[in-house]
Amino acid sequence: MDAFIFILNFLGTLAFAASGAMIGLKKNMDLFGVCILGLTTATGGGVIRDLILGLTPPMAFQDPTSAVVALVTSAVFFSRHVRQVLMHNQRRYDLLLFWMDALGLGAFTVIGVELALSRAAQPTFFLLVFVGTLTGVGGGVLRDLLAQEVPYIFVKHVYASASLAGAMLCAGMWNHVGSVDAMLVGMGAVVLIRVLAAHYHWNLPKAKL
Repeated sequence: MDAFIFILNFLGTLAFAASGAMIGLKKNMDLFGVCILGLTTATGGGVIRDLILGLTPPMAFQDPTSAVVALVTSAVFFSRHVRQVLMHNQRRYDLLLFWMDALGLGAFTVIGVELALSRAAQPTFFLLVFVGTLTGVGGGVLRDLLAQEVPYIFVKHVYASASLAGAMLCAGMWNHVGSVDAMLVGMGAVVLIRVLAAHYHWNLPKAKL
């Protein structure tokens, strides 16, 4: 189980760091800005999760592995060759950003559920779903605020709702199919919903004047 969590956390960190770095590149930030945006996206949701669960200092400050992975990933994306490959092809940029965001969202959502189950004194279903969703979307919200964008979860195709559905599936199935299967199903549901929402242009109703 520990190896599985490590792999999921590594995947989520890599994916979210890449998405943060890509937004930084789009905003014409310098190397420091791109790295900070990648780091914030990759670790922000986990820091908020740990504070809610009373885990202080947050795990990101106890073990630098995630921070190092995020910073190295961001620096790689800032390199001239990668910038040229991404920034001169809008379709390639959009596709990679979508998949990095979807994978990071799915991985961190189920990791949030697992950590709430293992660390909370009374892990109610509501707590598991709330913490899982917050872990999934928190880093992206911080990224968008730093980049002076309307947070992605409020305007893009069924984003937070996908995390919410995945967290509910993972938490609901945990005691019935086992932890690994529940996390795989939850993560798969998040990614699938994001793919279907993007393909069919699903959106929640928006306020119109």
